Amino acid sequence: MGEGTGGSGAAAQRTVTMLGKSDCHLCEQALEVIERVCIEVGATVEVRDLDEATAGERDDYWDKIPVTFVDGAQHDFWRVDERRLRAALTRPAGG
Repeated sequence: MGEGTGGSGAAAQRTVTMLGKSDCHLCEQALEVIERVCIEVGATVEVRDLDEATAGERDDYWDKIPVTFVDGAQHDFWRVDERRLRAALTRPAGG
């Protein structure tokens, strides 16, 4: 799984984290959308592997991967809607 895509722009301080697993086709599809939107708006991408997550995270998310977080708050799971993610990243943080 990839790490650390970022850029400059309105969302330079924003971070999208995807919690997923290797060999997960939904995770691969979600990451493509996440990376495309984050490059466009200048946000940072972090990818975490569920196998390396805490026991609590594994219990909470194992059946929902990929799980997407925007600035640490859960945003989506299973699939990533490009328009919804872009809207979340172009709103002011915390809004």
